[in-house]
Amino acid sequence: MRTLVLGAGGIGGYFGGRLLEAGRDVTFLVRPRRAEAMAASGLRIRCRRGDAFVPAPPTVLAGAIQAPFDLILLCCKAYDLDSAMRDIAPAVGPQTVILPMLNGMRHLDPLDERFGAERVLGGFCLISVALEPSGEVVHYNNIDALVFGERDLAVGDAEDENLDHTSPRTEAIAAMMSGAKFEARLSPRILQEMWEKWIFIASGAAVACLMRAAITDLVAAGAVPTGIAMLEECAAIAAAEGFAPRGEKLVEFRTAHSRSGSLLMPSMLRDVERGAPVESEQIIGDLLRRGEKHAVQAPMMRLAYEHLKVYEARRAREDAARGK
Repeated sequence: MRTLVLGAGGIGGYFGGRLLEAGRDVTFLVRPRRAEAMAASGLRIRCRRGDAFVPAPPTVLAGAIQAPFDLILLCCKAYDLDSAMRDIAPAVGPQTVILPMLNGMRHLDPLDERFGAERVLGGFCLISVALEPSGEVVHYNNIDALVFGERDLAVGDAEDENLDHTSPRTEAIAAMMSGAKFEARLSPRILQEMWEKWIFIASGAAVACLMRAAITDLVAAGAVPTGIAMLEECAAIAAAEGFAPRGEKLVEFRTAHSRSGSLLMPSMLRDVERGAPVESEQIIGDLLRRGEKHAVQAPMMRLAYEHLKVYEARRAREDAARGK
């Protein structure tokens, strides 16, 4: 299975690198500077469960793709989606499957419109990873799951264990990823799981960015109720949209918000701390707008969203002053 990975940053570099390590046919679609760095220094993954090094991994630049790929892993930030779709377009053929790893749900509509819903799977990853200035891809914890599946599951079917929503193509992807050093899981109810991940990362990012603190610091400061309140607001929005989180998931999420010594630090907080763009619209703004349709009140999430918009406004002003 010829696989194109858009991006060789944290997520793309990790999962694409692990697939290359396992001998799979993987090419990275990257910008010229990243291609030069990978040609010179290879792709290095630093992980407490085992490092990896791939010398001179295959790369291709936008505009240089000559033939369609079987699978495209879309590992970009949500605010880069438009340019990503332009870049991958030459790689999309009649049988190509696109597996987006973006957060939230907002990306599905433009992908469906551009390439056809039949080509776009549902998917997400569970991992804390980043591309360090050294060029290394650093994995920060012990979780590295890539979850995917067909999106034809109707609202209300998520609890029906007798429904089979796998397909030959998703089973082929699962077989291709089997044996790589990460968890690849084919989900029969991917939309339900995407919603559950969304409310978890939205509430976690919101409280961490509002307080400018990792979860362990929030616990130490006694600020756990704030994060739990945000989680409950997000869960109410998901329920109004027809995807109420399952009870065991809510228990898991509350525990994660409350765990002393937790290594969890949302990537959005890392972005804020280094003055980078953030996915405020895609992760929090879109969720709030969906809640407004159902008159769901989410004052704590609204406060965190406004805090991030102020950050973005200040960043834009400072960039303008520097002539960027």
